[in-house]
Amino acid sequence: MHAFDVLGDPVRRRILELLAADELASGEVVATISAEFGITQAAVSQHLKVLRDSGFATVRAAGTRRLYTLDPAPLEQVDAWLDPFRAFWAPKLMALGTEIARGKKQRRDNI
Repeated sequence: MHAFDVLGDPVRRRILELLAADELASGEVVATISAEFGITQAAVSQHLKVLRDSGFATVRAAGTRRLYTLDPAPLEQVDAWLDPFRAFWAPKLMALGTEIARGKKQRRDNI
C-alpha cells in the first residue's frame, strides 16, 4: 500500500497523531479512536494492522499488552516526495512571516 493510501484515511492519520505524542497500548488507541470516530475495537485493530504492515507503526509485547510506536521512516519518504512542491508555498510562507513580524512591530510601537 502506498504511503498516501495509508495517510488518506482520517482514522489512520489520527492514530499516527496519537503515536507521535507517545507510545500507547492498543487498548488506549482503541478507547480514543472509538470515542472520536464511533468505530468498533475490531475496526481500530484493522487500522493498526494497516499501519504495522505499511511500516508506519511498530508493536512490541509487554506482558499481555501490545504497545504501539510511530516509525518515522515512511513519513520521511512522504517528506522527500513533497520536497519539489515546497517551492510553491515557501515564498508565501516567508511573506506571511514578514507580515506577522510587521504586525508585531506595529503593536509594540502602539503600546
